[in-house]
Amino acid sequence: MFKLLQKLTRNLIYAIPAMMLAGFAYGLWADTGWLKSAIIPFTFLMVYPMMVTLKVRKVFEGGDAKAQFLTQLINFGLIPFLTFGVGLLFFKDNPYMALGLLLAGLVPTSGMTISWTGFAKGNMSAAVKMTVIGLIVGSLATPLYVKTLMGATIEMQLPAVFKQILFIVFLPMLLGYLTQRLLVKRYGQQTFQRDIGPKFPGLSTVGVLGIVFVALALKAKTIAAAPGVLVDILVPLILLYAFNFLLSTVIGKSLLPRGDAIALVYGSVMRNLSIALAIAINAFGAQGSDAALVIAMAYIVQVQSAAWYVRFTPKVFGLPEEMLHQPA
Repeated sequence: MFKLLQKLTRNLIYAIPAMMLAGFAYGLWADTGWLKSAIIPFTFLMVYPMMVTLKVRKVFEGGDAKAQFLTQLINFGLIPFLTFGVGLLFFKDNPYMALGLLLAGLVPTSGMTISWTGFAKGNMSAAVKMTVIGLIVGSLATPLYVKTLMGATIEMQLPAVFKQILFIVFLPMLLGYLTQRLLVKRYGQQTFQRDIGPKFPGLSTVGVLGIVFVALALKAKTIAAAPGVLVDILVPLILLYAFNFLLSTVIGKSLLPRGDAIALVYGSVMRNLSIALAIAINAFGAQGSDAALVIAMAYIVQVQSAAWYVRFTPKVFGLPEEMLHQPA
């Protein structure tokens, strides 16, 4: 079973579109009312496993302060305002789709930040720190950004959203950390990292696919009535990801050593779409499904673009030093 889940995690590029199609078909032909009761279990399944493997202590290690500062400056000083502006431009008649774009830009980094940094031979330690900092700061800042930028156009009770984030992010983070310490104490750090930890991301993938299925099922009839809405969503997403990759690449290449620069790219372009999806579908009621649809589409663009960027990394940043000194 875990091998199947690991295979799904490695093939999100196919699994997410397939689940979107399945949810769309189900939503057209079956009753979707009961699906709302599955949202909370899927949300917990999506978030808790990723917290079990989160290396919170890495935040307190030094050595890459410049990369951390630049990454969070991009994440919280630029990208939220860029996504807000693009949302106003493309979704001026649908504020909840604009909200989905904003949420996708507000919670940076995910487990994929670390994975893609590793694939590209970047600084893994820096990527881990970016992930933890981005998750904590993004979760706390999201309600404030949404209230400030979109409070006039969407219904939002700030205490209620903070309560949802406490339940969606920080409770699973606490339980995940306690689980991690318990497993390390019982089996040892080496066994946990080698044999136990790698099994958890697959469980998170089940939660992601379940939420994507629910989001598409709830919006199926709307999409069927106006199929062009998918194109309307894809265009701004592609533009945002392209600009983000370009900006992060230029900044990283100009100001940082190779490994830190690669970590910066993936630490500022990869968004924690799982958390964004959970917030959209839990904190904003029935209309949150519009925001969830945008975030579900963002999965496709994010995974595809990250995979392609890895292929071009040697041309952009050159080969890592250890490969340069290998005998021909």
